[in-house]
Formats: sequence, structure tokens, C-alpha cells
Amino acid sequence: MIAPSAQVPAKSVKPRKSKAAITIGWAEYIDLPDLGLIGIKAKIDTGAATSSLHATRITPFEQDGQTWVEFWSRAQKGERAKRFRAPLHSQRKIKSSNGLSESRYVIETQIALGETSWFGYITLANRSNMAFPMLIGRRALRRGFLVNCARRYVLGRKVESDQ
Repeated sequence: MIAPSAQVPAKSVKPRKSKAAITIGWAEYIDLPDLGLIGIKAKIDTGAATSSLHATRITPFEQDGQTWVEFWSRAQKGERAKRFRAPLHSQRKIKSSNGLSESRYVIETQIALGETSWFGYITLANRSNMAFPMLIGRRALRRGFLVNCARRYVLGRKVESDQ
């Protein structure tokens, strides 16, 4: 089964109406609706420039003359990984937390944090050794977020289902 990301996302996200900064905590839940990933625990990291999503088995491929990338990911630890496909935006050299540079694939997708959503760039990286499957960097935070490093889940916690 392939997740619902087979189409190039339409860029019709409404901009935020208010100019006031939105306070968030050092950890929040993020949605990637175009990929069908909802309720991803994300670390808010003002020290990182780019945002990153946990992905494994990352493979580029050609479709209709365009380069795409296939990868496996999940919203939460313990969930079974699913296969996703997205158009490849680029490849970038990223300096990881251990100080080493690595080449990463970059996709563009809709990101939702609370009631604010936008199209942004996300690098794909194996974050299995990290506590959070997603990292939100300062380029994404330029949309008017203020990080309160003493709090987490300011925008609300994910409601656990009884499945």
C-alpha cells in the first residue's frame, strides 16, 4: 500500500491572518497532510536550519520525466512503517548533529503546526536513534513562532485512540 502522496501537492494553503507571534513549546505535534502523516512528535530546534523527517529505504526514481523519491516512515515509534512517494525537490549537504556533513534528499510538502500551515522543505534522514521522528528547524519557524523552551505541547497533545 502506498500512502496518499502520489500527486504533486497543490499550493493553496491560506496564510496566517494574525501577525502576532504564536508561542509553541520545545516539542509539538506536527502534521504532514499531503503524506498522510498526522500527529508526528517533533522537536523544535532553533539551532538547526532545516527541518527533517525520519525516513528509511530512501530511493530516487523517475516518473513522467520528473525525479521522485520513495521512502518508508511512520508518525510514531511502534507504528508499522509505510511507503511514501513525493517529488524530489533537491539534494543538499547538511551538517548533522554529530558535526559530519551528509547529502540528503529534500522534499516540499505541506506542514501544519497548530492552526498554521504552509509549504516547506523537509530533508529525509534516518532518525531512528533520535527521540523525535521529526525536527523543525528555524527556517520553518520564521512564519511567526516564538519558542518557549520551558514548555512542550503548548498547542495541545495528540489524543491517543483506543485501537
